[in-house]
Amino acid sequence: MLDRSNDNVVEIVSLNVGMPRTAVHLNKEIFTGIMKLPVQEPLWLSSVNFAGDAQGDLVHHGGTEKAVCVYANEHYSYWSDVMGKPLAYGAFGENLTTRGMTEAEVCIGDIFKLGEATVQVSQPRQPCYKLAMKHGVPDLPLQVQETGFTGYYFRVLEEGMVSKQEGLTLLSRHPLGVTVAYANRIMHVEKRNAAGIRTVLAVDALSVNWRETLSNRLNGIEPDVQKRLAGEASRK
Repeated sequence: MLDRSNDNVVEIVSLNVGMPRTAVHLNKEIFTGIMKLPVQEPLWLSSVNFAGDAQGDLVHHGGTEKAVCVYANEHYSYWSDVMGKPLAYGAFGENLTTRGMTEAEVCIGDIFKLGEATVQVSQPRQPCYKLAMKHGVPDLPLQVQETGFTGYYFRVLEEGMVSKQEGLTLLSRHPLGVTVAYANRIMHVEKRNAAGIRTVLAVDALSVNWRETLSNRLNGIEPDVQKRLAGEASRK
């Protein structure tokens, strides 16, 4: 569990990066950066990514508000059992595999020291069809979404060199205390919870993308998630 004292250092189990490559999904070629592998050496973290890392789809991935993808080591045993195979770190396309920073323990707006860099939680991750492609499990994105084991993103407040040995140190917790797990529940389960939506929207550090989606929901507008989850547009 994440100790909220400033002296506590949370372990980075693995630092993972990868450059985009071409893969095939539903008989179509896609360009994706989800194939990430662990590295041991320190890496420079810029405002948009780690050195040696990039995203293939810059419309839906990457950018300043999704510069670093984080996933909890605690979820690996669950998914290994579900898929019936061992999973190497980076299996969920994450840059940082951590121990002690699950979605229930981390709040949107929390700020951490990451090596020389400073980062802030910006939004939960929304799983997409590229996870299905990578692991050969068609409904894996929906499973990830339904479990709440989504991971989340950091924006970079200050660039710098990062090594996994230095870990992550909490600098400040957002005063509203809205966890990633709570935001996931409002986005994917309690979709008509207007009070909950307003609670999440009150977090000033919430990403522009999530703010737009939740604001639209208050106005009765729902996004078409079929393309994100399955790689194809809704046939409605």
